[in-house]
Amino acid sequence: MTAGNGLARFPGIAGKRVFITGGGSGIGAALVSAFAEQGATVGFVDIAVEAGNALCERLASQGLARPLFRLCDIRDIASLQSVMQGLAAEVGDFDVLVNNAGNDDRHRIEDVSVEYWDDRIAINQRPMFFACQSVAPGMKRKGGGSIINIGSASWHMAGGGYPVYTTSKAAVSGLTRGLARDLGPFRIRVNTVTPGWVMTERQIALWLDEEGEKQIDRSQCLPGRVQPWHVARMVLFLAADDSAMCTAQEFIVDGGWV
Repeated sequence: MTAGNGLARFPGIAGKRVFITGGGSGIGAALVSAFAEQGATVGFVDIAVEAGNALCERLASQGLARPLFRLCDIRDIASLQSVMQGLAAEVGDFDVLVNNAGNDDRHRIEDVSVEYWDDRIAINQRPMFFACQSVAPGMKRKGGGSIINIGSASWHMAGGGYPVYTTSKAAVSGLTRGLARDLGPFRIRVNTVTPGWVMTERQIALWLDEEGEKQIDRSQCLPGRVQPWHVARMVLFLAADDSAMCTAQEFIVDGGWV
């Protein structure tokens, strides 16, 4: 579903410059598509080159502005910030940052090594701060901006099977609230969007089984399944001027599970 199917348009997003991490597939691809449909200039990074290029081709074939895709492993902070600075020099300072990239691979407590812990944090937590650090000066120059950090309902649910992931995602709320205070005087808003169990291709292929379907039916207040576009719509609202006085908050999109 897109804005052409009766969903809201946000005129203020047209022309905004948006940077998204992990934009090649899943929720990230829905984010890139949603902002492109709203007329934004979108830059994004991913490690999936084929998926990233295919997304750009698809959106361009629809007559939308082609997003700017760059290959980047966000564990390499110097590379991430270099890409962000390069894109900002090309299109202008960013108005919106969406820290979306993450990895929820399952793992057992007894199997977690220091190296594995550090690698998961390097994917799911550390890049969020440094991406914020990178966009903040430009947002200050522009007189404001919106940072949206993608959390996870997993830790709210007391979900097991991936303790390093739930640790890193719980930390998103602390990052959001701390930065909201520090950046608020510059009219930079910082919020968390927390998805529930979203039906991405990855989730369906790797984790969703018959018991998982039953768990969703038991746990959600609403029937149906959370789709990537549901998350993207909340992100659009927080990127738009409509949410001008929303900051330091967590907005949960999970069908009423938590």
